[in-house]
Amino acid sequence: GFVERINTGFFAKSEGDGWPRAMARYNHDNNMLLGTSRSGTLRLVTDDVGLDYAVDVPDTRADVYELVQRGDVAESSFAFRTLDDDWSMTEDGFPVRTLLAGQLVDVAPVNDPAYLDTSTGLRSLAERAGAELEEVRAAAEAGDLKTFLTPKPTIIDLAPASRQGDPHLLLALRQRRAELYQRRTF
Repeated sequence: GFVERINTGFFAKSEGDGWPRAMARYNHDNNMLLGTSRSGTLRLVTDDVGLDYAVDVPDTRADVYELVQRGDVAESSFAFRTLDDDWSMTEDGFPVRTLLAGQLVDVAPVNDPAYLDTSTGLRSLAERAGAELEEVRAAAEAGDLKTFLTPKPTIIDLAPASRQGDPHLLLALRQRRAELYQRRTF
């Protein structure tokens, strides 16, 4: 339902903090731990291309090492927590989520690379739009996330307090608000 972009400085805080609690896990599986930043068996670095990692695979995970060496497992993925993101639209009117800052959870050699769960992005959009998550999920399934990215009009009461009971003024204000809402110009 949306495109996701990653800002080049997305992991700057994690890197600056020394990659706290980052792990390498095969297929993101807790039972397939390969190394950790805390022990020094996982080393991470960012550059202008992206995130790079090296891990000292334990002997007990020789099968994973062999799968990677043979080329059976040739893809990689990462898990993260979003600290800051931004939502916008492409020129073609497609929703875009830009990940601005995040905390790395793990890196993983994987059989089938993909983002872990787009519902993370949908939760962010629901929060930004002040909507219920299920409402945003339904819109995503219908391909209609644009409704949550369209600016909502701000209604300003133009009547002075002393004239707010005047029926003619209230009618004129309602008509003006309806015009503004339809044109979305404020």
